[in-house]
Amino acid sequence: MDTLIKNATVSSEATLAEFFAQKASQLNFEDLPSEAVHWARVGVLDTVGVTLAGANEPCARILSTALGTSKGPAIVFGTNQAVNPLDAALINGTASHALDFDDCNNTLGGHPSVPILPALFALADEVGATGKEFLTAYVAGFEVECKLAMSVNFHHYMKGWHPTATLGVFGSAAACARLLKLDSQKTAIALALAASGASGLKANFGTMTKPMHIGRCSREGLLAAKLAHGGFTANGMDVFEHPQGFFEVYNGQGNYDPSKGRDVWAAPFDIVRPGIAIKQYPCCGSTHPAIDSAIDIVQQHKFITEDIEHIHIWTHQRRLQHTNRPLPKSELDAKFSVQYVVCRALLDGFVSIDHFENNAFLEDRVISLLAKVKVAPYDDSQFDPSNHFGGEVHVTLKDGRRLTAKVEQPLGRTSDNPLPADRLKTKFELCASMVLDQSVVEKAYELIQGIEHLPDVRVISRSLKI
Repeated sequence: MDTLIKNATVSSEATLAEFFAQKASQLNFEDLPSEAVHWARVGVLDTVGVTLAGANEPCARILSTALGTSKGPAIVFGTNQAVNPLDAALINGTASHALDFDDCNNTLGGHPSVPILPALFALADEVGATGKEFLTAYVAGFEVECKLAMSVNFHHYMKGWHPTATLGVFGSAAACARLLKLDSQKTAIALALAASGASGLKANFGTMTKPMHIGRCSREGLLAAKLAHGGFTANGMDVFEHPQGFFEVYNGQGNYDPSKGRDVWAAPFDIVRPGIAIKQYPCCGSTHPAIDSAIDIVQQHKFITEDIEHIHIWTHQRRLQHTNRPLPKSELDAKFSVQYVVCRALLDGFVSIDHFENNAFLEDRVISLLAKVKVAPYDDSQFDPSNHFGGEVHVTLKDGRRLTAKVEQPLGRTSDNPLPADRLKTKFELCASMVLDQSVVEKAYELIQGIEHLPDVRVISRSLKI
């Protein structure tokens, strides 16, 4: 870390765009602690897996057809297509979030890897990159989007923006700028261009548009870096602080603090702590504490679902705002229904990809159980006021018994509570095997596990074709 601080000193008078640009453009692989490299490998593995699993989802297929993509150097994962890099970032980015199975981050209030990695893979397919260069760019983008999030969250999150897209676009731009080896001035231009490409509304959660937010921000970030590389102009000085800049327009006066993120840049890297949250279930992460609680009840008690009288669910108010969906109207809507996923957990003892396909949410036994569910935000008597990742479920049976369980946070939510390596590998294999042969899955896994040693990361993307 001493090398990082010494080589990336930034004037205290620098604007935020200048600060991020200098830090990102000067970051080197040798500056990364071993923990950052480890978690970067984890993020790449998980993102590649969920992108493959989402490759054949309708949102990805419809988008690909609508684009009418032309041939190019960039691989569309899980297909036989090679297209231009901007289209690949858009399609793979959409596929990566199609199942809502991709990683999360507490600082961002969203999904940190999917805005970045589809763009990086597409760019690397075009220009080439070593594994070390690739991981360095990824960590740089991850740090930019998360430290920006510190300046605007959680007002930004509650206002209705989709932070994965509105903040992730800056991560994508910074990462691609680093891979292109842009200097700090051009990196700042890329960030300014990304500011005009920041979009994504929570009103579209539960539809195909939500994963497309990710594809679009990944593409916008890549486009911003390529334009900056070519000499395009933008307000690389004060695009964040300008009276009509990002902070005022997206958050409003008094609802942001530019110093919060810059004061703790790389101290630690956000990819290290709080780190990457790896999902165990292919649905909105805000529902996962309640799912864990419901599964605990199933594992600890003997009962049949026909004997259930009532189900009570408590999650954080901020999370309940977009997951209180008593009767989901589609498979995608079901991914955001805490009522549905808890019923699934109680009925089957797990929640899987199959539960969001073939109109599974319309099964008679599901509809019957949904009618017995009540949800509410938890209060300070249930969880510490600072904890917004808790979940509690009570199941009352017809014989009067009350079965209860609660979790402080879901397994894998932070680097201090990581998903075990064997479960991460199992998740990758299950996701990747949806489109690839087992031998190819094993090859891809081994390549990613040693990504920092690769002289050209294109060997990974080329292994993901069918």
